[in-house]
Amino acid sequence: MYKNIEKQVGLRLKDLVDYQKGQVVSKTLVQNDSVSMTIFSFDKGEEISTHASGGDAMVTVLDGTGKFTVGGEVFILNEGETLIMPKGIPHAVYGEEQFKMQLTVSF
Repeated sequence: MYKNIEKQVGLRLKDLVDYQKGQVVSKTLVQNDSVSMTIFSFDKGEEISTHASGGDAMVTVLDGTGKFTVGGEVFILNEGETLIMPKGIPHAVYGEEQFKMQLTVSF
């Protein structure tokens, strides 16, 4: 089920992706009909434009600060904070500064 990640090893999720200048970097850990889990890094000023998901999307900021716009409402999340973006509600993600997040989508 898991891919791109070592098993039976203690690790820090934020160490799975590096920051890259001018880019959003992602690493998929799980992808199936029920769930998707991906780790992202955003350089400052980078974004994922407005879109809607086919499932509930839960994000947890692993490093830095990210800006999340969900249904027109803005949320600023810092390391350790979590937000659930409901299925079908338009949302976008913006790097207020460099930041990393874990995204889990349940279908």
